[in-house]
Amino acid sequence: MIAQSAKLNQAIFDDTILFEEKNGFVAVEAEHFYKQSKSQIRQWFRVSTAEVPSVDNYQDTEHSNNASNQSYIEILPDTRITHADKLVCGDNFSDKPGVLGIVHYQVKINSSGRYYVWVRAFSTGSEDNGIHVGINNTWPLHGQKMQWCEGKNKWTWASKQRTKEVHCGVPNEIYLDFETAGIHDIQFSMREDGFEFDKFILTKDINYSPM
Repeated sequence: MIAQSAKLNQAIFDDTILFEEKNGFVAVEAEHFYKQSKSQIRQWFRVSTAEVPSVDNYQDTEHSNNASNQSYIEILPDTRITHADKLVCGDNFSDKPGVLGIVHYQVKINSSGRYYVWVRAFSTGSEDNGIHVGINNTWPLHGQKMQWCEGKNKWTWASKQRTKEVHCGVPNEIYLDFETAGIHDIQFSMREDGFEFDKFILTKDINYSPM
């Protein structure tokens, strides 16, 4: 089924819906964002078995069957599918966080401190496997360049940061520091178009793994 793009890029929740951390842990479905910003060039669209966005250059097969809640979001249009496709900074790629395609989530943190970020993503190649995470309109160093190399063509949890020395990412280096308890805006911004985003977790446990 093809659905209207204007419907699938709209939030299904508003900013009164909170996801609450308890005992140092909170999990959020990616499609439960309350707004998008910096969406003039790229936008996030919900995808499910029943609804597939009608967007130029949308060539992907939907992968909702094994997604949590049978739904996920994808940043579109996807114009850089293979390494041979032209890379255009500020259009289909952004190594700088907070520039393109941001989705926002309201999270209530009861216990301040450091939270490690895990994301469940579906990657088909080397050009749809990166994203950035930030907090309250800031983009800290350790929220930049989340990277997936393993687990291609299936939903895969990861929490690794790409570095110049380790392109496939260093474990335990993606985290957000919450200086105060309270309601915080968690944000994910595009690094590569075509990124498929199912769910994220914030946890205080450095040894936690959802796999």
